[in-house]
Parts: sequence; structure tokens; C-alpha cells
Amino acid sequence: MTSPPFLHTAIRAAREAARIQKFHLGGDLEIETKSTDADLVTKVDRICEERIRKILLSAYPDHTVLGEEGGQDHAASHRWIVDPLDGTLNYAHGFPFFCVSIGLEIEGRLEVGVVMDASRDELFTAERGHGVHLNGRPIRVTCETALNRAMLATGFAYNPESASENIRVFERVLPKVRSVRRPGAAALDLSYVACGRLDAFWELKLNPWDVAAGILLIQEAGGTVTDGGGEPYRLGDRVLVASNGHLHSKLLPIIGLEQAA
Repeated sequence: MTSPPFLHTAIRAAREAARIQKFHLGGDLEIETKSTDADLVTKVDRICEERIRKILLSAYPDHTVLGEEGGQDHAASHRWIVDPLDGTLNYAHGFPFFCVSIGLEIEGRLEVGVVMDASRDELFTAERGHGVHLNGRPIRVTCETALNRAMLATGFAYNPESASENIRVFERVLPKVRSVRRPGAAALDLSYVACGRLDAFWELKLNPWDVAAGILLIQEAGGTVTDGGGEPYRLGDRVLVASNGHLHSKLLPIIGLEQAA
């Protein structure tokens, strides 16, 4: 069981990053591209990560941080996994679907997860064995058992090959379900599965910082997260499938993605 200050520190860091995001929204973001024209980084990504690192490492100097912008400089038993601004493309365009995601891994197991949506002032929090909450209230995944009544979400990797592969998956899934959304921030998509706004989510080529917090949110909310073959998802796996659990065995064959490329 984790110590409560871990969660409190993560919340403090997430709220500070959300404050920074709100302050700079609509201003000069100093936008740059990384792998493609759609893979953006802004000064806000960097400022948020620097601030989060400072808060976490000031509280726990013997821990390490894996961040999207700054990487990881050493190994430690306690590893914070941070996406300072998930949904950067949305943020840069003023589309209100972005967040900060902070997960804590202890000896290789996720123990704390926090996702903060600055636009809606929504804070998703989870501690292993202690449930999951949205703004302090307990949340659960849906009880939906029929795919034709289910609403799903997905996302498309910046890598053109992976994006093309997922387009084919999308074509298979869409006729079988009520609807598929593509909001553009995996950490929030996972949070929405955890609180019942979505019934399931899948995506290819997600990074650890995209999903670390969201995975724990779903697990503590009673859902299921696996790779494309139905095995427990491990950070860095090629395929992630998350659901309320009831739909999982029905969804995997339609998605039809094995772990290996």
C-alpha cells in the first residue's frame, strides 16, 4: 500500500501544471514540431514538466521521473511517469481536450495515478487498492455488455504505418458499436472509460507517459486493460485495449491486433 503523501504530492503537481496551462492558453506558445507536422511541442509542455519535476523531486529526491520532454536520467525503485500536457495538438488549437497525467510506479507496479483536466476542472485520482475518484467522488466503469450499445474511443499514432493500420481497425470496429470518438488525448480517453463516459478504448504505439495514470484509474474502477492478445498490458506494449471488462472478450477479436507487429 502506498503512503498517502504520494497521492497528495501528485495532485499538487497536477494542479500546478493545470494552472500553467490555463494561464498560457491562447497566448504565444512557441510551437515546434517533433516527429511530424502533427507532433507538436510548446513552451507550455516544457514549463509544466519542469514544474512537475521540481515538485516531485523536492518531495522525494531519491525518486526518478520519466517525462515526455525530459526523459529519465537514472533508475530508482520509485518512478514517476509524467505527461505534462497530453493533447498538445488540441491545446495549440484551443480545442478543450487536454490534460496532465502523473503516474507513480513502485518496483515496477503502478500505485498512484492522477489525471487533471484543466478545461473542466476535473481531477481523476487513484491509489492501488483504494479505488478511483473524480473530484473526490467514487467512480466506476459502465455495466454495458452489448457492443451495439457501446461508445468507444481511439487515437491515431503519428507514425503513418501505425495510423494506417488503425484506420483498418476503425473500419472493422465502427459497424459493430454505437459510436467511436477520436478526441486526441489518450490519458483523458482512459479517464473517461474509468468514469463511464466511454465503454472502451484502444490505440497503437502509446508511450508510458500517455497511459500510466489512466491504466490504474481503469483498474481501480473495475475495468480491464490488456494488450492486443488479451494479456495484461505492460508499459511500452504496441497495442492497448481498455474496457469496462464486460465488453473485452467481444472487442478483442474485432480489433484483431496481436502484440507483435
